Amino acid sequence: METGEGNCTVVMEFILLGLSDAPELRVLLFMVFLLIYGVTFLGNLGMIALIQVSPRLHTPMYFFLTHLSFVDYCYSTNIVPKMLVNIINEDKSISFLGCMVQFYLFCAYGIIEVFLLAVMAYDRFVAICSPLLYMVTMSQKLRMVLVSSCYVCGTVCSLIHLCLALEIPSYRSNVINHFFCDLPLLLSLACSDVTVNELVAYILATFIEVIAIVIILTSYLFILITILRMHSAEGRRKAFSTCASHLTAIVVFHGTILFTYCRPSSGNSVDADKVAAVFYTVVIPMLNPLIYSLRNKDVKEALRRVVGSKMFSWRIFQSGGWWRAELVGCGVGVERIAQE
Repeated sequence: METGEGNCTVVMEFILLGLSDAPELRVLLFMVFLLIYGVTFLGNLGMIALIQVSPRLHTPMYFFLTHLSFVDYCYSTNIVPKMLVNIINEDKSISFLGCMVQFYLFCAYGIIEVFLLAVMAYDRFVAICSPLLYMVTMSQKLRMVLVSSCYVCGTVCSLIHLCLALEIPSYRSNVINHFFCDLPLLLSLACSDVTVNELVAYILATFIEVIAIVIILTSYLFILITILRMHSAEGRRKAFSTCASHLTAIVVFHGTILFTYCRPSSGNSVDADKVAAVFYTVVIPMLNPLIYSLRNKDVKEALRRVVGSKMFSWRIFQSGGWWRAELVGCGVGVERIAQE
């Protein structure tokens, strides 16, 4: 649509229609997504804390997993709280600036996660194909370079999209039929020519996805060859077990992304997009810590050690006229003199 048409205006705020406009579903949707966000919050931050306090988990693999948990937490927090507010409120507006920030962070965290999963695939390749050189190869300096590169790529690519989106002068409508601000939806509402925006988005998305998939497939191809050459059945089992959690996370995340952005559009694509978006913005950040904890012996063992450690145990005992409650390992004591 040409920018000269009368129904094109400068937008100060957008209206997010959300998942459903049925009033009878509000309470149910709010409770379900609040529960999911609670599990996401506790699961990802709990995973970060567990890795930090468990010396056995101070390895390159869990260093990357710490950052994956952090990104998943931020990814979900950028979307879900606003969605919960919109579910229970009649006012579903979001300021233009708030929409741009939400869209920018959504893109940034999504791209960072794509590259982090690729880096973790390379980490598994080194661990299985060169186990004796693993700690030397995956040095602290290399780990920092790889993780920093993920954050830089996510920040720069999203900044490009943001700068191009801010150049759009007017929109034909401020109503977004979704529960968050996403680039394709913003471009569909623009009055001006957004061919450049769409071309840049397509090129960047294709480049990022191809690079990530090539790294992942190449890493796992060499891993598979190495595993098949192993003579020990126990060794093959351990190798497959080591990769199972990461492969599950990759299939779930990339499968959802490809379904959302690579399938041809249809009449009911909006509803399908909403369902897919719920999956990769709400469900996947909750699933990742569960995948890495339920399918990982090291994490389960570390969790048992932490929960059963003296740091979290209370001892209550009586000694003469004194009653004392101590939090062992934390140096906290509460005392009182028994009344004669």
